[in-house]
Amino acid sequence: MKTRRRPYTEQRPQDLGGGVWSVPVPIPGNPLGYTLVYAVESPQGPVLVDAGWNHPDAWDALSGGLAALGLDVSAVHGVVVTHFHPDHAGLAGQVREASGGWIAMHEDDAALVRLMTEYAAGEHDTFQADMLRRAGADAVETRQVMGGRPPTPALPDRELRDGDLVDLPGRRLRAVHTPGHTPGHICLHLEDADRLFTGDHVLPDITPHIGIYPYDRDDVDPLSDFLASLDRVGDLGPLDALPAHEWIFPDVAARASQIRHHHEEKLERLRALLAQRPQPLTIWEVAAMMTWNRPWDDLAPVLRGMAAGEAAAHLRTLEARGRIRRLPGVDPVRFQAIDS
Repeated sequence: MKTRRRPYTEQRPQDLGGGVWSVPVPIPGNPLGYTLVYAVESPQGPVLVDAGWNHPDAWDALSGGLAALGLDVSAVHGVVVTHFHPDHAGLAGQVREASGGWIAMHEDDAALVRLMTEYAAGEHDTFQADMLRRAGADAVETRQVMGGRPPTPALPDRELRDGDLVDLPGRRLRAVHTPGHTPGHICLHLEDADRLFTGDHVLPDITPHIGIYPYDRDDVDPLSDFLASLDRVGDLGPLDALPAHEWIFPDVAARASQIRHHHEEKLERLRALLAQRPQPLTIWEVAAMMTWNRPWDDLAPVLRGMAAGEAAAHLRTLEARGRIRRLPGVDPVRFQAIDS
């Protein structure tokens, strides 16, 4: 079954067959519009894949959408979260309160949620300002980009590892660790139905945000992790994909290959851009010169901050491949191409 992306106002809960349902849950003020929350049937009550943004309108949509499908949020057996972002994990705590069910996520994202729980708001502001300065943002840009963080998701009751089966009686729902978008992102393979819940890892039209935070870290390489995760999903074959945004689509392997090609082309363009410049560039300068879905000056400040994170991830992959280098002992950090 394939559905095209429509505005949230045109979305409806759907019975997808085989004991699987989808409920569109709005993301207030976000151009993505909505998260597709899935419910999978079990004798002990449905298990949700993601839960949606923590907002009263989102809660009404989730609980009302389940009711329209003949399901009761109070009967939910558990919520398995594909990753910790607020449009996926935000309502998990409220579902747990209403049902007594469990929350599960990958152990790497669970560790981040614990860290966020312990992190004071003032520390977050200091961290963000220093990160932007080291990336090359000036004082005005730093003030524009900085903003509050969303509420911390609920801590999970259960932590998953790659290959674990989710507690879904009568079905086989296996966690597939697909880091990149977050360190603990998972897809969920419904093995008895040849379906893959892809979260944000593989989407039918857009590509997920892959960024580094802080921007100048050199001990991680999330884009390389993401590309390897695409290959891993591709190895599962032409499964039907049930993503968290946009629409359901067939052949996740083919789409994973397209996304990999997109990033490889982007890496080559970025390396060429640095090679054309006589002086090393900061992360912020690189981000301002890259191609986005609109001109840099037209991007909202928060989107410029995300673009810088994505630029940093691509720079880090080129650095790891030996195509560019960062200048040692320079603040803000700067990168230059290596002659090939």
